[in-house]
Amino acid sequence: MDAGNDAADNVNLCLDQEVDFIIKRNPRKDKPEHWLELAKREGRCEETRPGKKVYLGSMTVQPERFIKPVQLVYQITERTAERDGQLLLVPEIEMALFLTILPCSEEQIVSLYKDHATSEQFHSEIKSELDLERLPSGKFATNDLVLHLGLFAYNMLRLIGQIALTEPDAPTKKKVFRQRIRTVIQDLMLVSARFVKHARSFKLAFGRYSPWFPQLRRLYFHFR
Repeated sequence: MDAGNDAADNVNLCLDQEVDFIIKRNPRKDKPEHWLELAKREGRCEETRPGKKVYLGSMTVQPERFIKPVQLVYQITERTAERDGQLLLVPEIEMALFLTILPCSEEQIVSLYKDHATSEQFHSEIKSELDLERLPSGKFATNDLVLHLGLFAYNMLRLIGQIALTEPDAPTKKKVFRQRIRTVIQDLMLVSARFVKHARSFKLAFGRYSPWFPQLRRLYFHFR
């Protein structure tokens, strides 16, 4: 869970029910300089690039109101230069603190929390791009149906977006590895076309220079 859920009540509930957890700690009034000094003294340092050092470490703590001790994993980043080599007058200090009871290494804890952040991106797509942040009804059964339909729509749009990336025929400026739902809707679902009836059949007539037609044609034959 993110730093908005690091209250003692939440942690104690997990400890009492023996639930494994990783909760990002809210630093509140902690000074980054204090954590940097501690990390330099007790943590392990890795210089990921010139001008950027990352310190990793952990300690056992029991803050006030916690019923049991927990592990506190810290990742402190010190930047003295930008990626392009521009030196900084004052070093930038970034800290990330995690409460956990998992018997994992510091690197694994940080990596697992990053997966949580990735899942939050998918949640934001469902809430904002599919407009499911507020459910339409006061009845549970109705909202349950709406969520199931939203899940089906989300999975289909996600599948379309991934299949569309298997061939380099998309008129995009740069190569991407994942398309947001909004992008799939704008590029592939909202393509202009005319609905034409001819010889007792219905057809979609696209413009002669429709840039997304090759992808639409490929997707059509894939799903057919």
